[in-house]
Amino acid sequence: MADQPNVLLFLTDQQRFDTIRALGNSHIQTPTLDSLVQEGISFTSAYDASPVCIASRCSLILSQWAHQTGCTTNCPMPQERTSLMEILHEGGYQTHGVGKMHFSPDSHKMWGYESRDYSEEGGWREDDDYCRFVHDSGYDHVSALMGVRSEYYYIPQPSQLPARLHNSTWVADRSLEFLESRDRDRPFFLWSSFIKPHPPFESPSPWHRLYKPVDMPLPHLPTGYESLLTYWNRRQNRYKYRDQGWDLNFLRTMRAAYYACISFVDYNAGRILQRLRETGEMDNTIIIWVSDHGEMLGDFGSFGKRSMFDAAARVPVIIRYPQRFPAGERCDKVCSLVDLTPTILATVGLDRIDQHEGIDLAEVRDGNADRPGVLCQYSQRESGLYALINDDFKYVYSASDDREYLFQRHGAEPEERSLAGNVAYQNVVAEMRESLTRWFRSDGYEEVLEGEGWKVYPPEERPTVPDDPDAGLLYQEGRDYSDMFPPGYEMATVPPGRRNPVKRDPEEPGL
Repeated sequence: MADQPNVLLFLTDQQRFDTIRALGNSHIQTPTLDSLVQEGISFTSAYDASPVCIASRCSLILSQWAHQTGCTTNCPMPQERTSLMEILHEGGYQTHGVGKMHFSPDSHKMWGYESRDYSEEGGWREDDDYCRFVHDSGYDHVSALMGVRSEYYYIPQPSQLPARLHNSTWVADRSLEFLESRDRDRPFFLWSSFIKPHPPFESPSPWHRLYKPVDMPLPHLPTGYESLLTYWNRRQNRYKYRDQGWDLNFLRTMRAAYYACISFVDYNAGRILQRLRETGEMDNTIIIWVSDHGEMLGDFGSFGKRSMFDAAARVPVIIRYPQRFPAGERCDKVCSLVDLTPTILATVGLDRIDQHEGIDLAEVRDGNADRPGVLCQYSQRESGLYALINDDFKYVYSASDDREYLFQRHGAEPEERSLAGNVAYQNVVAEMRESLTRWFRSDGYEEVLEGEGWKVYPPEERPTVPDDPDAGLLYQEGRDYSDMFPPGYEMATVPPGRRNPVKRDPEEPGL
């Protein structure tokens, strides 16, 4: 097995597809990514299967669409399926994971890894390798190791840690340690998973000052954009404290902080690639860069993910492996993160299994993808958001709003207006609706269908954004800080004895 190629998978969290300098963003510095673009193939129309962390990662490692896994939000993953890592391990690979995996409900489940350097997002946890590393390094006074969350979630902030202790550095350091100590008689699979640029947007000094807000582009706010928003855009804006007005200069500051996170990840990923170059293993390693989903970042007046806009659902996918993918190639055919597992297996010479729904990206590149497009889904039933995306159009249905949207795709250009109500496009809407619902029906996923179309839920069953401006706001302290205050001071607004009365999932609104 030693002659099989190694596999290095870089996964960033919440990185937009349009944040790579070599692919057209002149505002950002990404020399490592640029080198991969120049030496590999860029799939510039790649989408996640679900625009949220757990569901997207679940579909990636299982090569199944969200309606097939049943994981359509940040909810438990199906436990009886076979992961990419399990197949590779059984095929002779030494499998190791570093950083955020976001496996649910058991975040420590190995899923085919022989070993892991464990780190998940948020604050201090005793069972977290990264948390213990920071505290053992003399920074036990820092509780918000990856930035202050909750009400400060989208407030740009400098890291409370020096660069040498930052999580992005730690992921690279642990990856390098694995490369140094690994079993040289077997090929390796290394998943280096960075939490950034997931909010809070924080970077260590001097990286937090890499970009000046005045140099940042303004968000995309096309005329009448409010009419394009779904329930989930409105709900997430409330949830993230971003629905009651904003300052465009503040948004440029937010974008500067977000870009800094990406550049710091880019730098640390470059350290890993440099080691491969030095050891002569670069060309015998399949190098893949992807993200689980994007970030609205003020486009359409919206923030976060949970949206079918390209800013949230479209992701970077770059593969460097000269033996199979020519350098500098760009493919604009639509594809999905569901395709990554079959692509890796085909490249290393291992067979796919019946469970897999994805297509080898080499076939996509060659125009041999026999499907009507790719699927994207968030949630289900009365709050479901569904999309079918092909090379020309994106069709979206929001059950909460009982409304269809149709966007014409123009390369990297963001959406401008929906064509769903335009009589000239009625046939396109009908065809894409029929293709999507037929796909669901053929898979036995009929609970969201009725007759030949969508199930329409009564208004009283559909979720609505409450009128109360303080309802549904983000609250995720992660710990009770009351023991940290001196005598005579109490945490405001919550009566003593009732602090943090409800444990909420840090990602899912209202849960």
